[in-house]
Amino acid sequence: MLQDPDAAADLRVAVGQAIRRAREAAGLSMRALARASEMSQPFLSQVEKGETSPSLSSLYRLAHALGLPPSQLMPPVSAPRGVTVLRRGEGRELPVSDAPGTASGRLLSGGAGHLLEVVEYHVEPGADLGGWFESDGEMTVYVIDGEVEVTLEHEGSWRLGAGEAISHPADIRHRWARVGDGAARILLSVAHAHPAVAPVGPA
Repeated sequence: MLQDPDAAADLRVAVGQAIRRAREAAGLSMRALARASEMSQPFLSQVEKGETSPSLSSLYRLAHALGLPPSQLMPPVSAPRGVTVLRRGEGRELPVSDAPGTASGRLLSGGAGHLLEVVEYHVEPGADLGGWFESDGEMTVYVIDGEVEVTLEHEGSWRLGAGEAISHPADIRHRWARVGDGAARILLSVAHAHPAVAPVGPA
């Protein structure tokens, strides 16, 4: 799916502003946040200015360093009490990692003010799925098509096929790997313990 260029630019700006506001609210310098989230300060500066978009992997590292759920750094798909219908080809897309040929995730529900975050992932053969992730709340991974291996740190690994799912606390570090020869489609649902609060303050 090709995202509308104007919508993509608006998303970059909104995410950058949310990160900057959260960083300032935490009393962190840009250098300190870059170090804590294992990224370069120039890259973080570009993200905060809305010049580039962070991958989901980078967004999770930033949120973890700030002590926030990742969804707090994303604008909501809809108003918290609103009704939203997404048609085929709609929704916000982010790359999973910063590596070339990475998989992509489409945000179906979630963002600031929401308890539930739902992301659909398309994983082509050879696509990168990033490293370790962790968040708050509880999560369920449901495989729509293909096969994936889900690894939970210190817990084990499970191979899942179409129609199978795994649920676990989101604060257990976890990672996925595509297995088999074909593409995979995965639905991730995360129920956060508390709704993400939209950062406030001047843009």
